[in-house]
Amino acid sequence: MIRVVVADDQALVRRGFATLIGLEDDIDVVAEVTTGREAVAAARELLPDVLLMDIRMPDMDGLEATRQITDDPALSAVHVVMLTTFDLDEYVFQALRFGASGFLVKHTEPDELIRAVRVVADGDALLSPTVTRRLIARFATSDPGADTGLGLGLGLGRSEQPTSPLADLLTEREREVVGLVGQGLSNDEIAGQWFVSQATVRTHVSRAMTKVHARDRAQLVVIAYQHGLAEPPTLDAD
Repeated sequence: MIRVVVADDQALVRRGFATLIGLEDDIDVVAEVTTGREAVAAARELLPDVLLMDIRMPDMDGLEATRQITDDPALSAVHVVMLTTFDLDEYVFQALRFGASGFLVKHTEPDELIRAVRVVADGDALLSPTVTRRLIARFATSDPGADTGLGLGLGLGRSEQPTSPLADLLTEREREVVGLVGQGLSNDEIAGQWFVSQATVRTHVSRAMTKVHARDRAQLVVIAYQHGLAEPPTLDAD
C-alpha cells in the first residue's frame, strides 16, 4: 500500500486530491495538512511514501518544507511531488534543487496524478511534459561553466561535483542507460529494449546516479542532456 500525505492550504484542492487518489485500492491517504510546517511534521511522524506538496502555503512554503524533509536522513524514503498552479522555471529549479522527486501543475489530469504517485513511490522521478522540455532545453543550451546554483548533479555544491569527464566515470552500459533515462524511458521500458529484468536496469541506473552524484532520476535526465547522451529538444513557443 502506498501511503500519501497531501499538503495544500486550499481546502477544496486538498480534499479533491485526497479523495481522488484515495479511491485507488493501492493508495492510502494517511493525512491532510495545510502548511509547510505541518507537512514536515507529518513526514516525520507518519513516514509516508509520497508527499504531495503545494508550493505556496502559509507558515512555511512547500520549497522550504521539501528542503527540510530531503535534508533529514531519517526521511530518505519520503518522496516529494510538488503541486502548483504556476509551472514557472524558478519553481521547477528550486524544487529539484531541494530534492523534489516530481513536479506537476494542478490542472494535471486525474490519471496522470495517480500515475505520478505510483511512479514516485517506486523510486522514479517525473515532471510534467512541458516543464521537462523547457527544463532540459535550458540546461542543454546553458554555459557549462555558468553557476546555475544546481551544479552538475542539479543541486550539488561545486565541491561535490565529480572531477572526471562523464565518459571516464561511467561504463558503456551505464552511459547507455543514462541516455535512455534522458529520453524519458522507464525502467520497465528499458528492460524491454534490453531483454533483461527491471532489477538489472535499476542496478545500472543506481550505479550511474551514484557516480555522477545525481540525487534522483530527474537530475539524471538533465545530466544526460548536458553531456550529450540524449538530444536536447526544440522549445515550442508555449
